[in-house]
Formats: sequence, C-alpha cells, structure tokens
Amino acid sequence: MKNTKIQYDKLDSVELYEDKLHEECGVFGITSPGADNLAKNVYFGLHGLQHRGQESAGIASNMYGNINYHKDMGLVQEVFNDDIIRALRGDICIGHVRYSTAGGGGAINSQPLVVYSKKGSLALAHNGNLTNAQMLRDELEENGYIFQTTIDTETIAALVARYLKDGTVEDAIHSALNRIEGAYALVITTANKLIGVRDPNGLRPLCLGRLTDGKGYVLSSESCTFPLQGAEFVRDIEPGEMVIIQDNEVSSRMFHPGEPKRVCSFEYVYFARTDSRIDGRSVYASRIRAGEILAKEDDVKADLVIAVPDSGTAAAIGYSHGSGVPFGEGLVKNRYVGRTFIQPTQEMRELSVKMKLNVLEENVKGKSIVVIDDSVVRGTTSGKIVKMLKDAGAAEIHMRISSPPVKHSCYMGIDTPDRSNLMAANHSIDEMCKMMGADTLRFLSVEGLKESIGFGDDICTACFTGDYPVKLTDVKNKLINHEAERSFVGEYD
Repeated sequence: MKNTKIQYDKLDSVELYEDKLHEECGVFGITSPGADNLAKNVYFGLHGLQHRGQESAGIASNMYGNINYHKDMGLVQEVFNDDIIRALRGDICIGHVRYSTAGGGGAINSQPLVVYSKKGSLALAHNGNLTNAQMLRDELEENGYIFQTTIDTETIAALVARYLKDGTVEDAIHSALNRIEGAYALVITTANKLIGVRDPNGLRPLCLGRLTDGKGYVLSSESCTFPLQGAEFVRDIEPGEMVIIQDNEVSSRMFHPGEPKRVCSFEYVYFARTDSRIDGRSVYASRIRAGEILAKEDDVKADLVIAVPDSGTAAAIGYSHGSGVPFGEGLVKNRYVGRTFIQPTQEMRELSVKMKLNVLEENVKGKSIVVIDDSVVRGTTSGKIVKMLKDAGAAEIHMRISSPPVKHSCYMGIDTPDRSNLMAANHSIDEMCKMMGADTLRFLSVEGLKESIGFGDDICTACFTGDYPVKLTDVKNKLINHEAERSFVGEYD
C-alpha cells in the first residue's frame, strides 16, 4: 500500500494564529578540523535562524564518520540542553529549524535526516520544497524503497543513497540534483566533508562564512548568524552551485548551469532578519526602499505613520521618509506572549492579536493614521488591527502594504494557504478594504517591489503574479492534494 500523498497545503485552525506566510525552515552547518564539539556553535546558529521555523529543531554531528544526532519538536532552547550539546561531539556539524509545509509536522519529520550505507553515513538538512517529490517518491517506492517520513527531504536522501554506490558522494549528490525540481538549500555532512547546495534558480538562500581564526567555515541560510560564530561573510552560494569544504579548503562545482536567477522576493519582504544580506542586498535597506516607493505611489493625507511590529517597521520608516508624514509608535508588541498558536481552543487563538499587540491610545486618538504592514494573506489580522485602532479613537485608518497582493500559492518552500483562503485572490482591493474596515487600502506595485530589491526580473514574484520559475510537475500530474489550484494549472504551462 502506498504512503498517503504528500499534503503540500495545511489548512487548519492552528495556522490562523498569525496572518502571515511562513518560511519552511532554516539550515546551518559548520566545520573546523580538529574541533572537539561544534554542536554549541550550531545551537547558537539555529537561535539566529529561529524566525525561519519554530516547530522543530535538530543537530547532527560527525566525528570520524560516526554521525550522532538529536532532534525533536519545539524551539531550539526547548529541544537542547547542555548535556545533549556535550554529547554531540564532532568537527563537522549541521542543524535545522523547521516550520512544516510539505509532508506535515511531527517529530518523525524533523531534520536533519541521517542515511546509512555501505559507503558511509551522511546527514542532510533541507530548506525548500521539491515540485516533483511525489513523482520521484512513487518511482522509488516501486523500486522497493520504504520511506520513514512524509517529507520531500527524504526523497533527496533516498536518491543520494541510490547513486552513492556508483561513485563519490559529490557525484551521488550531483546525480540526485539532476533528478529533482523545485527550490532547495541543502547542508550535508559526510565522513570528512561539509557540503552546501543551492537550487539552480537561487530561490532559497544559502551563504558561506569563514571563522575569523582561519580554522573553519560556516554555511547558513542567512548571514545574520555569522557574528555570533566569530565568522565573517565570504559570499553567497551561487544558484546551481555545490560547495565542498574539506580539510579547511573550499571547492565548487556547478550543476544545471544557465537557469534564470529567481531569488525569492518574500525573503526581502518578510522572511529574512533585517540584519541579513542576501545576494549582496541588505534586507533592511530593501524594506526601507519599499516603504519609500510605496509613499511615492500614494497620495493619502495623514497625521502619523505607524508600523505593524516588527516586520512592518522598516517599511514604515521608509514610508515616512518618502511622504514626509512623521513616524511614530501606535502598536506595541508583547514579546513574551510565546507561541499563541498552540493554545488548545479557537477562542484563545482568536485572542492572539490582542495578546501580541496593544494600542498606544494617546498617539492615535483623533488622528488620521497610515498603518504599514508587510503583507496581507487571509486578512484576518488586518481587520482586527483596524478595529483595535478605531476603538482607541483613531479618526481614519489607511492600510498600506509594502508588497503586492498575494494571489497565488507557493510551491517553493513557503507555507501558503489554499488559494480559496487568499484574500487578494478572491476579492478586489475595494472589497478587501471594506472587509478590513479601513478607510483606504493600497499595496506596493510589482514594479515597485522589484525596484526596492534591486534585482529587476531576477526575483521570484509567483505568489503575486502566478509566474512560476520552476516546473510544477506534481501539480500538473495531480499528484498532490491541492484542489483549489488545479483549475489554474494552465497558468503554469
């Protein structure tokens, strides 16, 4: 009997805790020849990537080819303690934080995944989604492979294990990469190597750092993790590149050369930390610029610009610069409320916005307010924020969004609701404004987004435009449970 088909879209009440798109995960790896215990470095690296995944965390260490690992559900500080970290001895170590999309949640789907073979063991951590995972999974099952998880990461691991018998680990990885489609950043540890891979379009980020003592290298989803490691940024891994780090030397090989670069625009809009740089662009500067461009595209008269903290703050500052309207605080975030989405009742989840945000009544009362947020997905949170501000006495609420309307599902590592639940896919902007209870609503244009990031057409805008840069094999073959999108398959040809 075949495994249940991979569920690419989770849509349940638990996800309603916050009206945002979610990155699937973050990856981190470090090697320093002769080091005794690098797990503590990975622990702090995963802390720096916690915003990319809060469901599970894991670390795998490699000492002389023996891989030891620990992974579980929870935040990084919940999964690990001093005793566990000390037990993960090794001079090559990788880690992973996860927010589940493809394959669903559960401890069994935590990463890194460890693969054992006659040619040695390897551990693999993956950020992204494969768009032909189910097709490959069916093929592997027909050839006798028994899957232990429901995640597409195991498909990659299974392919590597299959090809490992015919050559080196680099050759096996290369052969596996020739079979997979979609978005991915991988960190892999073998007996004596740390390997990093970035998909041919560069959709998912991955960068290389060097320890300042010159005794090792770091791979990370984001550069913001390097300062705490005592590491300096070296460069971004190129789209379609595999880097191999062995004995403190870095080598490189390319696969699928010539594919168009399509960096995920949502990394700059929301996902990445503001102190990161991705492909040479400052995330903070791009968000400031997005706000400035949004102001230039706007003509509203207002007394105050405020942000939905924290992701809208940089764009709000930029909007203030571009419009001349003063920036101030109107919403205060409670940073200690915890993961409200795990509360057991819908009533508690419905209170999550009020638990996380409070209004500074004295700053908003009687004023015309421009409220800057980074995106609107379902629109549920936006409506609650508008109501809170109006209940506090705001005269007018002008919602301004520093990205275009999200109209399409993502298949490349972002947890997007079913299209029937995307507000902008089903309503006009005027309808959305009325549903939110705002006085006006405006979004950044697609061209404005491209200008703010500075890559021109080298970014992926699929969630805004439906222009997908990769093949959607499983969607076209109806191998995934995505009923609401199937009538739109013609868009992907």
